[in-house]
Amino acid sequence: MGIFVPLKVVLMTSPMPQYNDPTLTLEDLVAQLDREKRRTQDLLSSLSFALRSLNNVKQLLELVPLMACRVTDGEAGAIVLLKDDDPKGRVHQVYCPDPVFLEHIQGCINALPSNLEDEGIDEQLTECLSARIGSTAPMQVHGAAILVKNQIRGRLFVFSRPGRILSEVEKSYIWTEGRFKLLHLVADQTAVAIENDELTIKLKRRERLDRELEIGSEIQAQLLPRSSPVFSDFSLAARFQNANRVGGDYYDFIPIWGTDRWAVVIGDVMGKGVPAGLLMTMTRGMLRAEVLRQECPSRILQHLNRAMYVDLENSSRFVTLFYSELNPETRTLCYANAAHNPPLYWNAKKGELSTLDTPGMLIGLNPHSEYEQSCITLHSGDVVVYYTDGLTELSNGQDDRFGEDRLREATRWAVTHHRDPQIILDHIFSEVLAFAPKGQGINDDMTLIILQAH
Repeated sequence: MGIFVPLKVVLMTSPMPQYNDPTLTLEDLVAQLDREKRRTQDLLSSLSFALRSLNNVKQLLELVPLMACRVTDGEAGAIVLLKDDDPKGRVHQVYCPDPVFLEHIQGCINALPSNLEDEGIDEQLTECLSARIGSTAPMQVHGAAILVKNQIRGRLFVFSRPGRILSEVEKSYIWTEGRFKLLHLVADQTAVAIENDELTIKLKRRERLDRELEIGSEIQAQLLPRSSPVFSDFSLAARFQNANRVGGDYYDFIPIWGTDRWAVVIGDVMGKGVPAGLLMTMTRGMLRAEVLRQECPSRILQHLNRAMYVDLENSSRFVTLFYSELNPETRTLCYANAAHNPPLYWNAKKGELSTLDTPGMLIGLNPHSEYEQSCITLHSGDVVVYYTDGLTELSNGQDDRFGEDRLREATRWAVTHHRDPQIILDHIFSEVLAFAPKGQGINDDMTLIILQAH
């Protein structure tokens, strides 16, 4: 039986570190490597958990330099990040227990150019630190880019001074491929944390905007009529369907104080979304104030145009508006038009479909615009269809729009087959929506009002 002799290993050349004890056993070496492996794994696990738990970039700046220094056995670590809102701005954080060395590192980082994409940036830091410290031996500076969506958003550095002894085992600090990979791993995890932080901020902004839009939609819904007025000889039905949460279409039923008359109004603000919704709200308030004057439709539009001109001129937006007044006693409908889609008028006795229109410019286009008015008498079976251009401009996805001809066909069929304004409205809306491509929403607000005489 042979006698077992422990194998002795002598490490004499780089890149492996040199050891003070030339008779270190393989068992000791394996144990040392195993401890280093567990320590590195623990550090990386802690880093991963911490980066996932970060609330902002400020915490990231405080943590990453320390962890980069620990996993690579560096003497100091630093992270430099470019500001997302300022291409030339940047922030940095340095971890270094030695206050003198810390001051040198910060001074050299402040002297770096704003462009962190320079491949020689590590050499610039090395030269700067060597000059400040006054050492003839070269500094060890190793960096890794922090890439977010293939764009350099910062750089991570590890520093070590010449002749630094790590422990009783390793005589001097040697940069190895393993430490290089660990530094890049920390840089990559940092990039993920930065991207997650930015996504979180965008998500919070989106949630806040969604909430504001939801509130705006609720307010707009409250401003629109909750129900239609009831008359003995007339029936009304209305529907508003917005393309976005806040729309620019407007309709209203306004009682004229001290009389039995009612104003039936429909309008459209050029544009979509929140700006159009705000102007629609302003139009509603000003129009209701003008109705209190109890003047004729043409004068009401004239006063409204002058009142809104200054605000609309600065916004480069305009309003189309069709204003009509229904007198149930005399069965007359007087109206004036400010360049809105003229309503369709079904004359039941003649079986004819025509339009109700008068000359008039857009609200807000010219402060001196004049408006004309006209009146008709409504008989039993007559129907007036008020609408916005969202119905006629709806596209089927093949450069074909619903158009006024299809609207006339749908109206003619509905008024000859039904005597209920709500059923007439539902039929027209169903024809319009069936024209739209399947699975796609509407691209403009739609408003429809049906006035039927009995």
